[in-house]
Amino acid sequence: MIIDFHTHAFPDAIAEKTMAYLSQKGGIRPTSAGTLAALKAQMKESGVDISVVLPIVTAARQTATINRVSAELNGKDGVYFFGGIHPDTEDVDGTLDFIVQSGLRGIKLHPDYQGVYFDDPRYLNIMEKAARRNLLIVTHAGRDIAYPNDVHCTPAMVLTVLRELRGIIDNKLILAHMGGFDFPDDVLATLCGQPVWMDTSAVLRLYPDKCRQIIARHGAGRILFATDSPWTDPKKFIEMVDELGLSQEAKDRILYQNAMQLLQP
Repeated sequence: MIIDFHTHAFPDAIAEKTMAYLSQKGGIRPTSAGTLAALKAQMKESGVDISVVLPIVTAARQTATINRVSAELNGKDGVYFFGGIHPDTEDVDGTLDFIVQSGLRGIKLHPDYQGVYFDDPRYLNIMEKAARRNLLIVTHAGRDIAYPNDVHCTPAMVLTVLRELRGIIDNKLILAHMGGFDFPDDVLATLCGQPVWMDTSAVLRLYPDKCRQIIARHGAGRILFATDSPWTDPKKFIEMVDELGLSQEAKDRILYQNAMQLLQP
C-alpha cells in the first residue's frame, strides 16, 4: 500500500486559472491539471492507494465553503480531505468543531499564503484548540518558492511553538517538506528528535542525501510519504524512496504504515 499524505486539488471551475497563477508565481510546471479527477488519474497511474488533500484557506471568508466541500468529498475513491482554517477566522471553535464532526482528520496551515508567521499568537490559539480536539495539524515549513524572501515558518519558529504548546501539540504537528523547505541543515540540527512528524513532499527530489540523513536521525517511524501533487510526479517520488537505500521495514513505515496510524480517528 502507498499513502500520499500531501496533495492538492482545486475545484474544476477555478483549477486552470489557479494553476496558471501558481505556476507563474513559483516558476514551476505542474504534472497534472490540478483537479480532483487529475489527482485520481495520477493515483491510478502511479499505484497510490490513498491521497490526502490539504486545502489552503487564503482568506477567512473562504473557510466555511472549503470545509463544507472537503466534508462532502472526504473518503471517496481513496481521497481523504483535511479541513482548512485562516488565522483571521472569527469562530475558531465553531470551525474546528465542524471539522471534527465532519470526520476530517486534521487542518492545513500555510503561513506564507496566509501571511502570518508560524509562532504568531493566532496560530498558537488555533493549534492548541485543534490539538485538544485530537486534530492533526499540517503546516508548510521552510521557504516557499513563491515567496522566497520572507520565510514564515522557520525551524526556530517551530521550536517556539513546540515550547509554548509542549504536552499539547506533541505528535500532532506535521511539518511539510522534511521539516523545512531549503532548511535541511537547520532541521538536522534542531528538529530531528522533536515530537513532530515530517513529510517528504517536494524536497525529496531536490536534496535526497540530506533527506536520507534526516530520516536516519529523526527515524523512519516519524516520516510520511508525500509528493505535493500536482507539483510533482507521484510515480517518480515512489522511485526516489526506493533509491534511498532504506530497509524494507523503514520503507513500509514511510510509504503507508505511519499514515495509516495517523488517519485513524
